[in-house]
Amino acid sequence: MKDFIISESKNEQAVLVGLITQEQTEEQVKEYLDELAFLAETAGIIPDRNFTQKLDKPNPVTFVGTGKLQEIKQYMEDNEIGLIIFDDELSPKQLRNIEKELQTKILDRTSLILDIFAMRAQTAYAKTQVELAQYQYLLPRLTRMWTHLDRQRGGGVMMRGVGETQLETDRRIILNKISFLKEELKNIDRQMASQRKNRGKMVRAALVGYTNVGKSTLMNLLSKSEVFAENKLFATLDTTVRKVIIDNLPFLLSDTVGFIRKLPTHLVESFKSTLDEVREADLLLHVVDISHPNFEEQIEVVKNTLLDIDKEEKPTILVFNKVDAFTYKPKEEDDLTPATKENISLEELKKSWMNKMHNDCIFISAKNKTNVDELKEMLYERVKAIHIERYPYNDFLFQKYDEETE
Repeated sequence: MKDFIISESKNEQAVLVGLITQEQTEEQVKEYLDELAFLAETAGIIPDRNFTQKLDKPNPVTFVGTGKLQEIKQYMEDNEIGLIIFDDELSPKQLRNIEKELQTKILDRTSLILDIFAMRAQTAYAKTQVELAQYQYLLPRLTRMWTHLDRQRGGGVMMRGVGETQLETDRRIILNKISFLKEELKNIDRQMASQRKNRGKMVRAALVGYTNVGKSTLMNLLSKSEVFAENKLFATLDTTVRKVIIDNLPFLLSDTVGFIRKLPTHLVESFKSTLDEVREADLLLHVVDISHPNFEEQIEVVKNTLLDIDKEEKPTILVFNKVDAFTYKPKEEDDLTPATKENISLEELKKSWMNKMHNDCIFISAKNKTNVDELKEMLYERVKAIHIERYPYNDFLFQKYDEETE
């Protein structure tokens, strides 16, 4: 099922389309399209040009206005571009109408992310999760995509019933497949829940954050392991759990899938067990790319996603990563205009966030190992406090160890 969306689009040029609306400013849309371009590149697609339009809300028939659609069509024909990607999820109606008008391959943000997840899935568990999300996305869009199912068919249960249309047959096939995959995931969920119980009562910490902020690199530093890390979106899909020992104190650290703006609902649901590591964590390390121009918005995306996963707020350390890549533009002395976030220095950011977080934050560079020892000290103190609360009789052992190491 992995290749039913866009595998044929690899190394193909594409135009990207976004809307400036009451909810999205022009500056935000530019940032979102930059992210969409990064997603496209991760999928092996070459972004060629961005198209934007100001509308109160998306056109329910063609997403953009008919005039803008004709402009895009002309550009694609003139430049022999055969793929268009929209920065929002298109309804089945919009998808049909745009395809009818443009006569070209169309992707929306959801289908693009699904394809990347399919490319990145390594284990049987991750592949099953992605396949379920793909089928759930496909179901309401069968009217245009049913021909892709031909290679899925065999004999027996897939034979057409008397008086059944092709669409009805395919819908039944998809529903059966969804039901089967859900059962498969339930079985794997039970196995993973059993594995988590077998880990005993060790303190658990989980790395969370926006995609591509350096969680896996930090995991490698703290656990002295070799978790796959790459400068691409969603480099890590399968949750990795490692035992970490700082001084005399062991705990479990998990590296979870990165979040992203408009993460498809089907993916959040199908990756439920992966995210159970977040639910069961005693402590969260929220990793943030401080060098990203919109890191504050990324923080909010992660916070909102975490609330969707688990309503309970957990103790959190905000880990600002990539200080080595941070840049800012200081204001000229005679510039009397109000300062913007581009004019704020790293030292000013440190003061503001440390005050806001009551010292539950730290600024590091996992790449250059800057302040990593300080992070380990902070982790040690937080994990020790959780451990002592859970096992009060161990307090004496910690006191004795701390005295001996002073």
